[in-house]
Amino acid sequence: MSAVLKPVEVRFEPLTLAKLDTVLRVEQQAYAHPWARNNFEDSIKAGYQVQLLLADDTLLGYFVAMKGVEEVHLLNITVAPDCQRQGWAQVLLDALSLWAKGQGAAWLWLEVRISNERAIRVYEAHGFRRVGQRKNYYPGAHGQREDALVMSLPL
Repeated sequence: MSAVLKPVEVRFEPLTLAKLDTVLRVEQQAYAHPWARNNFEDSIKAGYQVQLLLADDTLLGYFVAMKGVEEVHLLNITVAPDCQRQGWAQVLLDALSLWAKGQGAAWLWLEVRISNERAIRVYEAHGFRRVGQRKNYYPGAHGQREDALVMSLPL
């Protein structure tokens, strides 16, 4: 006899300070160099698009994006480590693309660690293309720096 799966409500909602501790826990689990509390607080204060993807009360992931002139810059996108490899990154990127189009953006831009091959494959599968490289963009291990790959997506 197989178990009956209960439907789960998946939804987006804006990040509020009340949910920030949950986001910070996921951020710290996901990255060797996580964003700090003030990065998220400053993003909220600046009016950036900061959206959480939730299944009931479980945080699946989130993104932070900054609107510019006819473009949107993705600053942070994260899928909770326990929820990775389930397609949630594509859901987040789809939502970001729809929002950006609604804002009149013609392009999406992002930077990704040159060593993050898995994320690069996800972005490329979504239609992003490699357009450049930023030297020593990210902090690395032992005081070293790591290059960023710059990617863009025409909307």
